Amino acid sequence: MVSLGSPEAAAVGCTAGTSSDFNGDGLVDTVIGDPNATVNGAKGAGLVRVVLGGGKGVSEISQATDGMIATPEANDHFGFSSTTYDADGDGCTDLVIGTPYEDVVKSGVRQVDAGAVYVIHGTPTGIGPGSKIVGYHQQELDVTTSTEAYDWFGYAVKAGATASGAPFLVIGVPGENVTVDGKTYPDAGAVEYIQGATKVPVSQKDPGVPGSVEVNDRFGYSLAGTNRFFAVGTPGEAIGANKFAGGVTVFSHTLADGLPTPLLGIDQDSVGVNGVAEAGDAFGTSISMTSYRPGGQTYNSDALLAVGSPGEDVLTNADAGGAAVYRVQPSGVYTEVAAIDAEPTDVEGTPAPGDFLGQRVAIANTNTGIVTSAATVRLAVGIPGRDVGSVKDAGAVHVFRPLDAAIGGSDKILSRGTGLPGTATARDYSGMSLASGSSNLYVGIPYSKASDTPKGALYVMPWSDVDGTTSTGATTYRPGSGGVPDEGESFGRVG
Repeated sequence: MVSLGSPEAAAVGCTAGTSSDFNGDGLVDTVIGDPNATVNGAKGAGLVRVVLGGGKGVSEISQATDGMIATPEANDHFGFSSTTYDADGDGCTDLVIGTPYEDVVKSGVRQVDAGAVYVIHGTPTGIGPGSKIVGYHQQELDVTTSTEAYDWFGYAVKAGATASGAPFLVIGVPGENVTVDGKTYPDAGAVEYIQGATKVPVSQKDPGVPGSVEVNDRFGYSLAGTNRFFAVGTPGEAIGANKFAGGVTVFSHTLADGLPTPLLGIDQDSVGVNGVAEAGDAFGTSISMTSYRPGGQTYNSDALLAVGSPGEDVLTNADAGGAAVYRVQPSGVYTEVAAIDAEPTDVEGTPAPGDFLGQRVAIANTNTGIVTSAATVRLAVGIPGRDVGSVKDAGAVHVFRPLDAAIGGSDKILSRGTGLPGTATARDYSGMSLASGSSNLYVGIPYSKASDTPKGALYVMPWSDVDGTTSTGATTYRPGSGGVPDEGESFGRVG
């Protein structure tokens, strides 16, 4: 079980300097997944590499790491999802790894793809071998639930600290079967929510949670959060007769009757939302949140929620994709502040079939210490199916200032060779892996086909470089360089 008790005294050498600082030295560390990597001969077992800031080394973590109560098996995909927080309050960041395709033996029966989650604790000397490691499947975490085949426990994970400083962890279980009034709905989905001593499953059958339990909703497929809110993507949600139209539910971390408080549900038929819910839009496939401070307020009371709809048809272009950004207030009131696709004349590029714009979204507030404005908020939107010139499916990342009056006023498209290092190569699918922080944009190319990065790559770009105000240059991580072992299959997975 994961200990989320009262904070302990900070460990010697841990300064709690950043939100991704496993050795507590005040420098940012970088987590890079390779869920398709071969480990001890098991193809697709998966691993994660942690690059410590300041050139202090690279740790490799897998189910073969000393202290793991697990064995690498084919197609476990350890590292499929990840998040960070200080679970035990010692000042060193802890790493949460999702392994949604882990088979779990329960009562002598193999539960295929039941899933597992591991928490690897940071230490003043680093992370990995020597760390305290806790692994569990769903029922081990929460005895009120069952570990079942194809639950995909750990498909998405999101952690952090609430406004009161309590650590929280949300785990997506999109394959969970949910029973209502004696009827079971396969793949309706759920999440496990942990805050302090509270460990509780949450689904659309719970009081106040918008929507209804349906087959293939996949509630918990995507997750996002801030210190005041968290959001759950449900891309399989049927809106009317439109299957897989999708939706998103937003909760407050405030507990009521043992559950986080549901605030609102959004879909493309909601009041004030641009667009129409259509079959296959998959609204909520990817979501991201950042803090928002209104004018006249002394703290970040609100949040901005970014939502990707990669299956959105634009004009006659099937699956061209779209995205949107909403401001969420503590009352549950929301406002759409940006609706995004490639059709408006001031937006770079043009919509094309199979672009899948919105397959990934990453939103960041670059300065949470001041009133939020167009100058502080950046949104990166992945377009993995975008052709770059004549190069098919090379992929790209479209960057916006979503609070601008005109969404295309300051937008920019990044692709390998144009804004990103490297050379665009067919079926790179750039934009499939994105993450953001207040200072940097992280662009992973786990499916790179380029000759210099055949095992994948991760580019870390300062937002100021993306804006064009600095020219620091991207930091490139790839197997075989900078202390990273020259092994892997899909290096570059982030988030």
